[in-house]
Amino acid sequence: MMKHFSRATGQSLPKEAKAAYDIIARELGGSVVGGYLFGSALVGGLRPNSDVDVLAIVSQPPNEQARRRLVEALMRVSGSPANDGSPRPLEVTLLCRQSLVPWRYPPRSELVYGEWLRDEFARGRIPPAADDPDLAVVLATARQASFALHGPELAELIEPVPEADLRRAIVDSLPGLIEGLRGDERNVLLTLARMWMTLETGEITPKDVAAAWALERLPAELQAEMALARRAYLGGNSLEGNGLEGSCDDWSQRMPQVEALVGFLRRAIACSTTGELG
Repeated sequence: MMKHFSRATGQSLPKEAKAAYDIIARELGGSVVGGYLFGSALVGGLRPNSDVDVLAIVSQPPNEQARRRLVEALMRVSGSPANDGSPRPLEVTLLCRQSLVPWRYPPRSELVYGEWLRDEFARGRIPPAADDPDLAVVLATARQASFALHGPELAELIEPVPEADLRRAIVDSLPGLIEGLRGDERNVLLTLARMWMTLETGEITPKDVAAAWALERLPAELQAEMALARRAYLGGNSLEGNGLEGSCDDWSQRMPQVEALVGFLRRAIACSTTGELG
C-alpha cells in the first residue's frame, strides 16, 4: 500500500493515516466499507502544521462503546497541532453510507476526531452523531482527490455534492467558524479565504493557495494578517524580516486588524453566494 501511494503521488503514506485506519478496522471490523486519505497529503503536500485527514465510511452506525474506544485509541496516535516533532495531528471523519446514499443535506457524521476536541475527549465527552453542514465541503474535497486505504474509489461510494448544497454548506458553516475565531485565528482566516475562493471559482484548494488568491483581492490595509496566516501555515513561525516581533501565531496584539479582515471576508462571502460557482 505504501508503495502504491508513493507511485501515485511521489510521497510516502503518512504513518498517522495507516495508524488511524488500523484502529478503525480493528474496532469496526466488517462494517468498514471504505477508508480514505485526502486533503493536504494529496493536494499541495503536507505543510509543517497540517493535519492528516482520514475519512471512513461504514455500513452501519457504531454503538457508543465503539465510538468511545475509537476516540481513546486515536488520542494515542494523534499528535500536537504544533510543529514539535510529535506525530502529525489527525482529523478523522466517520460516516455511515446509508446516510449518504441517496444524498441529502445536511450530511450526518457518526464521529469526528480532531485535536481541537482533545480537552473534551479527555473529560470523557464525545459529541453525539449529528448533522453537520461542513461535511458537504469535506466530502466534496475528498471526492475531488483521495487515496483508498481500503475499499473502492470514493466516487464509487458517494454521489457528487450538488453545487447548491456546497454553497449552502459554506453559508451555514460561517457563523460557527467565526464564533471560534479567538484562539484559532490562523485557521479561521485561511478557511474564510478558501470559502471565498470556492464560491468565486468553484475550486477547493489548499489553504495557502486560497490565501494567495485572497491576497490579490484584499484591500492593502487588510493584507498583512492574511499574509501572516499564510506564512504560519507554510511553517514560517517568526515575524523576523517583517518589521514586527514575536510569532506568526501570536494574534493577541493584532485582534482589531484580524476582526476587520474577518468582517471584510464575511461580506465578500455573502456577496459571492448570489452567483454560480466558477
